[in-house]
Amino acid sequence: MPHLVYSVEREPKHRRRVRYKGTHPRRFEEKYKELDPLKYADTVEKVIRKGSTPAGMHISICVREILDFLKIRPGQTGLDATLGYGGHTQKMLECLKGGGHLFALDVDPIELAKTRERLGKCGYGPEILTIRQMNFADIDQLAAETGPFDFALADLGVSSMQIDNPERGFSYKQEGPLDLRLNPEKGIPASERLREITREELEGMLLENADEPYAAQISRAVFSEIRKGKEIATTTQLREIIGNALSFLPENERKEGIKKSCQRTFQALRIDVNSEFEVLEEFLEKLPDVLKSGGRVAILTFHSGEDRLVKKSFQRLCRAGVYQDFSREVIRPSAEECAMNSRARSTKMRWAVKA
Repeated sequence: MPHLVYSVEREPKHRRRVRYKGTHPRRFEEKYKELDPLKYADTVEKVIRKGSTPAGMHISICVREILDFLKIRPGQTGLDATLGYGGHTQKMLECLKGGGHLFALDVDPIELAKTRERLGKCGYGPEILTIRQMNFADIDQLAAETGPFDFALADLGVSSMQIDNPERGFSYKQEGPLDLRLNPEKGIPASERLREITREELEGMLLENADEPYAAQISRAVFSEIRKGKEIATTTQLREIIGNALSFLPENERKEGIKKSCQRTFQALRIDVNSEFEVLEEFLEKLPDVLKSGGRVAILTFHSGEDRLVKKSFQRLCRAGVYQDFSREVIRPSAEECAMNSRARSTKMRWAVKA
């Protein structure tokens, strides 16, 4: 007699959430408390007090200095050209006190959706805030619809939530795809970019975009691997190549030297992949035309190449009578802010006022 096989439907086994490993777990995906700051406010506050940035979050820099300069009043119309986590946006909205309107732009579809939801939960809906997925180089297109702005802000730094997420490939510290795109739906990732440029182009990129002192050694090492048919597809693969290229450094300098060269190399690639200098130049040229007379703009930069472009643009346009005034000296975050947020240390702020 044949055996009868009965299919027994099992109830799905209950899976417990991974235990939160201490006050600051190492892996990004384990930091579920930091990734939900509204629910776990106490945990987030502890991380910030330690001088760290919670995973998936961005701590806004120079907020007091920006607001002191912009002098936002209820009823005004403003532009946040780089929405990011929305920290600056929220502070500017608070200054409007329910009157006026703020337009905010970002190219990153992943973080833009999260920020729209977060700000919506804080009570900032379409009646006072309009968020667009748009590159800030296209501010003229926005202004054609909205009219000119009373104030504008551009924070040129990469957001902490982009850096911390290993899937985005912005940091050499964590394993992830070598991507580095601000908008992963457009363009090509850094891994593909490395396959299509020459060694001389890479060396020039490292020099121009990051002032890398070992540009020649790093570019030779990268192309040595590519000639062998190896694909540099991950962040850790590139980090290892840089480390091997700089093995000649004295032992007492090697660790720090490799760390800084990794930072600069990833920065140079990110700038190239996203055409950041070209986009910034276009933004700076169009900026005066989208500001009202007396309109104020503040810009935060995070490395010398960006700061030079902003400074020269403000100087040139002030001499031409387009701006009535601009910051002669760079403004930096306070020592207290840098102690609380190490990512603030390289920040420079410059401002200008439309004639």
